[in-house]
Order: sequence, then C-alpha cells, then structure tokens
Amino acid sequence: MAGGKLTPRQKMINLMYLVFIAMLAMNMSKEVLSAFGLMNEKFEGANTSAVATNEQMLLALDTKAAEAKGEFAVAAASAHKVEAVTKGFYAYIETLKKQVLEGVEVDPETGKLPYEAMDKGESIDNWFTGEGYAPKGNEIIAKIEKFKVDIKSSLGSEIKYGPLLTEVNKKFDVSDVANKEGLKDKYLAYHFKGFPSVASLAKLSAWQNDVKKLESDVYSVALGKAAVSAASYSNYKAIVALDKNVYFAGEKVTGKVVLGRYDENTKPFGFTGNGASLDANGQANISLTAGNVGEQTLAGQFTFLEDGRTIPLKYEGKYVVVPRPNSATISADKMNVVYRGVPNPMTISFAGVANNKVKASAQGMSGSDGKYVLRAGSGTSVMINVSATLPDGKVVSDKKEFRIKGLPAPTGKIRGEVAAKGQKGNLGSCTISAVMEDFDFPVTVNVTQFNIKVPGQPTIVVSGNKMDGRARSAIDKATRGDVVVISEIKASFQGIDQVAKRVSTCTYEVQ
Repeated sequence: MAGGKLTPRQKMINLMYLVFIAMLAMNMSKEVLSAFGLMNEKFEGANTSAVATNEQMLLALDTKAAEAKGEFAVAAASAHKVEAVTKGFYAYIETLKKQVLEGVEVDPETGKLPYEAMDKGESIDNWFTGEGYAPKGNEIIAKIEKFKVDIKSSLGSEIKYGPLLTEVNKKFDVSDVANKEGLKDKYLAYHFKGFPSVASLAKLSAWQNDVKKLESDVYSVALGKAAVSAASYSNYKAIVALDKNVYFAGEKVTGKVVLGRYDENTKPFGFTGNGASLDANGQANISLTAGNVGEQTLAGQFTFLEDGRTIPLKYEGKYVVVPRPNSATISADKMNVVYRGVPNPMTISFAGVANNKVKASAQGMSGSDGKYVLRAGSGTSVMINVSATLPDGKVVSDKKEFRIKGLPAPTGKIRGEVAAKGQKGNLGSCTISAVMEDFDFPVTVNVTQFNIKVPGQPTIVVSGNKMDGRARSAIDKATRGDVVVISEIKASFQGIDQVAKRVSTCTYEVQ
C-alpha cells in the first residue's frame, strides 16, 4: 500500500485501511486475552478441587496404614514425602503468579481480573537479561530441577512409580526449545518472555495443575500398589482344615481346603480366644494344655478396623483329646480274675473317648466315669460289657469275661512264722496272727481264738491272740525237741464281705 506517488485520496484510503486493520487486531487481541483468562479460571477451579480430593485420598491412605500397617504404612510414608515436595513447589508457583499480577486489580463489579487489560508482560522482565536468565530466572529453573529431584527421592526406585517420574520429567523439562525459525530459546523465554500477563498467569496455573495431578497419581498408585501387594497370591497358602483332628478307623473324614493369607498388612485391632494369643505379626498362636479326654472346642474372635468401623470375625475349631500312651497294654490271658467276697476295683476306659461317654455293666457292678467296683456273685465267671459314644454320635461296644475265684485261706503264724523255733520261755510271750498272703486287697485279720497242744498235755483253748496262764503252764512242761501245735485259729476280717476259709495251723519247736 506504500508504492509510488499517491494522491491525497489514495493516502486517505490507505490510512483508513490501516486503522481498520488495527481495529481488527485490537478486537482479536481482546478475544485471545479473554480466552487466556477463562483458561486460567478453569485451571484454578480444577486446582482447588484437586487440593480437596488429594487431602481425602491421603487421609484414606493414612487410615489404611493405621489399620493394616505393612505395605500401606510404607506407601503412606512415600505419599507424605511427595505431599511435602508438591506443597512447597505449588506455593512457590503461587509467588510467581503474584509477581505476574503486580499492578493488576480485580474488577469490583465482576470480581474477576481484567483479562482484556492484561496485555503487557513487564512484571516478569526481571526473569531475563539479554538472551539469558537473570538471577530470578535462574532461581525458577533451580526450583523446577529441585522439585524433580525431590520427587524422585521421595518415590525411590519403586517400579510402579516409574511412569509418574517419566511424566514429571517430561512436563517440567527445562531444556532449550527450538522456535519457529529453528533457533534455540531458553525454556522460560520460549514460554513467558514477551507474552501478555494473562497468558503467563494461565501457564503458571497449568503448572500448578500438573503438580496436583502428579500428587493425585502418586496417592492412587500408592493405594493400589499396597492393596495389590496385600492381595497377592504370594501371601496365600492352601490350608487343610479338617472338622476335627482325631478320627477312628472307619469313621468319615470331613473338612475343607481353604486359602489362608499370611500377611503383615492384615493385623487385627483386637483378639480374644481360649488358649490363644496374638503375636507382633498379627497371627494368633495356640498354646494350651490338653484337658479331659474327648472332643474339645477352640473358639474366639478377631476384630479388624475398616474405614473406621470394627469388623468382628469369629472362629471355632474342634480337636479330640485321647489318653497319653504312657504305658503298654500287657495282659495275661489266663489271669482275668475277680475275687468273690471283696469289692474288686476296676478302671474301664475306651481309647479316644471321654470317660463320661463310656458305660460299663455287669452283674454286681457299680460306678461311673471310668471307676467301677465289681462284687462277684455266684458262678465261676462274669461278663463285663462296655459301650462308648464316639464324638460323631456312633456307639461302639466291647466285652470281656473274668473268672471268679474264692478268697485264699489265711495263714496262721506264731511270732510271724509258720514254723518257728526257740526257747520255751519265749513261746509264752509270742503273738498268734493270721495273714492272707499274696492277696492284694486291703484286708485286716484279727485272731480271736486258738488251740495250743503241748506234747503230753491236754489241748487248751485260748481266747484272743496271746498265751494265757493255762497255756504258759503247759508250755513250762515242754522239753527240748517238743513241737507245740497252734490250731483251730479263729479270726475276724475287715475288708471282705464274707468269712474266709479256716486259718491254717502253725508250729513252734522247743530248743
């Protein structure tokens, strides 16, 4: 429009075109400025929402860490490190935004920034000097680099966080950027130098949005990683859970094979159980002394915390106590004997069955809970029948025959001997006794009367168990070699139900 000599009219037309183009450019600039402003509002709204969301996610992670510990506690520790780094960098970006807005006032009517008037960028000129950075620009670059280093340090070498580290390095890559002419511009110069302040404001809000998104992604991965680790099949073990721990031959074996998880993340908040206690790893260990023979029950309850609520988890298991094999079962087949006339004590049990589930019966038998007494009657044998109720309700039975024998004859003794020898003077002070030898029942025998026969002298009947005056007179007439006979010994018995056989004779040889 400026070629050759122009007429005044043409000059006027050209001037009008310039004014028209300038007006178009002005209108376009206002629309672009408003668009940047609206974009900034969107970013700031998203950032405000992200702050609240991230706080809730971190709180959820902390709750899980407090309840389950383990992997969740490790994840929560990393998340808090990231929170501190992002919070500091977010606040630093906020100071840059305040610098951009120096001299800009909010419209009192709309409550918004005057986006269309924010077409200058002089407020951040102190970031640059010539083609390089001023101290402020170097400070910003240093802050970005430190942010990336701190994030990497907080997350460590966990593979799950690898994509997040790649993303943050990409979004905050401060390398020089090629412009449209193919020349290299400094990172901050390419993004901020010469731009309207509203555009710089929107760019900084976008940075904050990237920071909050990173923080959110870290919390999501931390929660997910801990949950996946806790649920990993490597923490499970197949466990055989039988309905009880002792079975009889022919009895049906029942139970389940279940998956049990051995995991330090699953620690109960509380625990109660008979014979069991909780260790530091959250496992319940059973340690108790087996009680009475028969089926016993173990029961208790775990209490877990989940989302602030207590979740009870009850358990119950059974085991069977059998008698300890502390002696061999040895029996002489021909010696199954009971005696007539005495209470025969008997212990009767059924292996693996509680005594209160065992019943024994026979003629003349009484008792219960494994302890019985048999008083044998007439006849030569007695049959003892035993039945037992097993834990599954089935009844089994057995029987055994015992021979009945009469009481053994008591043995008469003088001075504790059957055939004693000594001076005749000693005989006068001797005691006559009777014992049931080789008889294991507690029987007491008291001699009440006996006959004494001294050779050449009449038989004398003596009351009690010691010599009287007549007996001693007869003994005085005995000579060396005489055998004095004690016979017809009578006695009273304690511990038997009937009179025993007659007491045998004993003798005393005078020397």
